[in-house]
Amino acid sequence: MPSYSEVRLYLSGLWLLIRGEAQGFRLLDISDRGMMRSFWAFAWCLPAALLSWLWWRAYLLESMPSGARIGGVFYIRMAMLEVFNWLMPLILAGLLCGLLGIGRKFPAVVVTVNWLSVPFAYLYGLLSLRFLLPSGLDSLLAFIHFILLIVMVISLSRVMRMICGPQPLMVTGLVLVLIVPGMLLTEALQRFLGIYPL
Repeated sequence: MPSYSEVRLYLSGLWLLIRGEAQGFRLLDISDRGMMRSFWAFAWCLPAALLSWLWWRAYLLESMPSGARIGGVFYIRMAMLEVFNWLMPLILAGLLCGLLGIGRKFPAVVVTVNWLSVPFAYLYGLLSLRFLLPSGLDSLLAFIHFILLIVMVISLSRVMRMICGPQPLMVTGLVLVLIVPGMLLTEALQRFLGIYPL
């Protein structure tokens, strides 16, 4: 598992790429081995994901009859949802890279997307923690959630542009397959897994 210092180095490289500085690639391992190691980002995201799961659990309980309980299987189902939402966009991005003839760029796409997930997972996790507390600021928090989505799209777009070069259609296609499928399928999967509010 990559150490904290390694992860910090990777995030520094991503920040440089977002700023449009190609030397950010020097701080990332975009080899095949680096691509496989980048899936450790899932483990780094787990603490933040747990905060989100706790918020969703509280949200579910609010929609259920008084005295209802949610067992440990809930967390297994949430983990299944997380894995699907993590892997499906990457699989689709791989297919798109193959169709566009840029398969050699796929490891860089996987590495950057995986490690970019870490800071956003913690930002969303902090929002979820705030949702667990009594507050009259739900509208403001929802707005912040939306702003984070915009920031994520912009960051991903800038990173993909550094990988693909000035190819607007290619960059747009990659960003869409990396973000939209998860957004569209999450609710359907939550209903299928029985973790959607009644």
